[in-house]
Amino acid sequence: IVMYIGQVSKDILKWPRPLSPPVVKLEMRTDAEYGMPSTHAMAATAISFSFLIATVNQYKYPFELGLVAAFVFSTLVCLSRLYTGMHTVLDVIGGALISAVLLVLLYPAWDMIDHLLLTSPFCPLLSIVVPLVLCYNYPKLDYYSPTRADTTTILGAGAGATVGFWLDNQYAAPAYTGENFQLGFPLITTKIVGVVLARFFIGIFVVLLTRQLMKSVVLGMLGYRYKFPIGDLEARRRLEVEVPYKFITYSSVGFSATVLVPLLHELLGLM
Repeated sequence: IVMYIGQVSKDILKWPRPLSPPVVKLEMRTDAEYGMPSTHAMAATAISFSFLIATVNQYKYPFELGLVAAFVFSTLVCLSRLYTGMHTVLDVIGGALISAVLLVLLYPAWDMIDHLLLTSPFCPLLSIVVPLVLCYNYPKLDYYSPTRADTTTILGAGAGATVGFWLDNQYAAPAYTGENFQLGFPLITTKIVGVVLARFFIGIFVVLLTRQLMKSVVLGMLGYRYKFPIGDLEARRRLEVEVPYKFITYSSVGFSATVLVPLLHELLGLM
């Protein structure tokens, strides 16, 4: 929700990025995008403070420590956007404030949304259809920028992960109980560190493999359908190619991360 609103806002407001010169830009990939609001600032604020709110009653750690960690993380990301010359101070403040408002507005509905996403029989259908409709109806620009592709990537990964969580809840151990519980942090041992590293590298390998495989398959099928070579960058930027290519590839990544990776961990005795 945060990223879609942020990306669409950029292409509706059309506020330019800082002029260079005098600003020295250290990052060029997203230079074609507009500036306001900073979606990096939005994401950093939303992720860090959502994590704090979601875990403060689940794990035993001081609230003050979590608050400082969330503030430092989001501040460092915001400052990095100024340092790289990609945003003005107003872009960053605007992005952080938008995320703060969304957190305040959506927080009362968190439990209801969580319950629906994990238990509703309509969740898989809505999780795919709604993001796809949003991606196909993304605001049109006078020139190409990576905002639509990035938005489709984010919504696709979210859709795949949401379907994966729903499937896990239906056929594996149900995650939704509606009960509060508290967990303490485990004692760090060499064995635990080894298991964590093994889980991490196996998970990353499976996710990257899924991404590469689906990218090749989907691009190959779209190239055959619309008669263009896979290496044709301009063809890959067309709406009818870019949206399904990004969405299918990254929804597969989200599904893989939430279903296939945990299954593999369980088979290897790493749970």
